[in-house]
Amino acid sequence: MTATVVLKPRRRTAVRHAAPTPAQSCVGVITVADVNGISVSSGNLQARGRRAASCLLEPAIGDTVACLLVAPDEVWVLAVLQREEGTANVLRCHGPTRIAVDGGALTLAAPHLALESEVFSLRAAKASVAADDAELVGKNLHVIGTAVKLVGSVLSTVFERVTHFSRNHLRTTDGIDRVQATHVECEAEQLARISGQHLLLNGQNLVKARGGQIHFG
Repeated sequence: MTATVVLKPRRRTAVRHAAPTPAQSCVGVITVADVNGISVSSGNLQARGRRAASCLLEPAIGDTVACLLVAPDEVWVLAVLQREEGTANVLRCHGPTRIAVDGGALTLAAPHLALESEVFSLRAAKASVAADDAELVGKNLHVIGTAVKLVGSVLSTVFERVTHFSRNHLRTTDGIDRVQATHVECEAEQLARISGQHLLLNGQNLVKARGGQIHFG
């Protein structure tokens, strides 16, 4: 006796995809905006809201916003549609943020531009600053460069103490070069020389010359 075994084909199990989260769009008005979050009013709906990552403009009280209702009492604020005049516009991002431009230039234009930060760093292969009037104020200022060049018509400096060191110091003045001080001292290790077409030495009380040899003429 021979037994016959009949194999039934297996049924493929249907792949069940997760149902999409239902959401409903609406337009509302911001009623609360503080550190704890924001609240949106749309008709009879009063819900707590969260700002979407794409909504860079920080919502303020009174703003008309586009929302996405994802729960009976929870909405996502997608964009600010209208804002009352006089309310400041604040672009706010959380976490590290970077603006990147590929193949173009980034230009910021405003009647008044202010940068405020605890630490400010600027790095560029070439930098240029042009201004009719410029002022730099700081407690400590360090300027380090291989070559430093200053060109202008008038230079005025006021310091309590000036310390200068250089391997070679060359100075040329076409007009008058005058030094006025309570005490002037010039010291050279090897040679000190003063030359001119006319040389005048004037001592109100005393003129003294001292040396191993003194030659006149």
